[in-house]
Amino acid sequence: MCDTCGCGQPETSVTIRKPGDTEEHSHKHAHADHQHHHDQQHSRKIAIEEDVLSKNNLLAERNRGYFEGKGIFTLNLVSSPGSGKTTLLEKTINDLHDDFNFCVIEGDQQTMRDAEKIQSTGVPVVQINTGTGCHLDANMIHRAVKKLSPQNNSILLIENVGNLVCPAMFDLGEHHKIVIISITEGDDKPHKYPTMFSVADVCIINKTDLLPYVDFDINKCKEYALQVNHHLSFFELSAKTGSGMDQWYDWLKDKVSHQMAL
Repeated sequence: MCDTCGCGQPETSVTIRKPGDTEEHSHKHAHADHQHHHDQQHSRKIAIEEDVLSKNNLLAERNRGYFEGKGIFTLNLVSSPGSGKTTLLEKTINDLHDDFNFCVIEGDQQTMRDAEKIQSTGVPVVQINTGTGCHLDANMIHRAVKKLSPQNNSILLIENVGNLVCPAMFDLGEHHKIVIISITEGDDKPHKYPTMFSVADVCIINKTDLLPYVDFDINKCKEYALQVNHHLSFFELSAKTGSGMDQWYDWLKDKVSHQMAL
């Protein structure tokens, strides 16, 4: 599945911990039971990939049932590295902490840096380090949620590993997948990475404060994204300055209210 990046290799390990925890023993990645050998036939690789995705989807349904049962509204934030996911989370949590109970799962290949940033906001956070893996999967989320123990009727924000390819294929059990693109990345990202935009419900265009300094056409970006997925909703904002965040907050409040009413 991800032979070039290493996440399909048999000894990829995953570490799940809270800030301040000592290092846990490494766990094999969810792909570990599906060893890929370079000399396998292409058809065999496809069968293994389908098996991995099938098992992931079953685990995602388990997660989804847990979230529904406890009233936990869950968002999966995906993007390329450097789009501003962590800054968006920090700003959202700080501005809405009186309205909602938040908790966060951070995904990165290495380090606790983002979890430590989120911890400074005062909300519970767990870091998943995927080693050479390039995405989170449903089993990682299941294990992280057990360590996190989110409150009933809370909001769980999952910051996926920075990657616009593999995270598109893995359902985590979330209510919505939010794809974030910064205006420093180029307005043709939806055409270059169509799968991610096709599975997302919302597209956040971040760092709009830099528009005067870069060659980025927001209307073209939206047009390209809508060609891939005509159901996408858009928010243009700057998580750094706060411009446009109110529209994002209104959407979040509306979705949470709707979820709580079910």
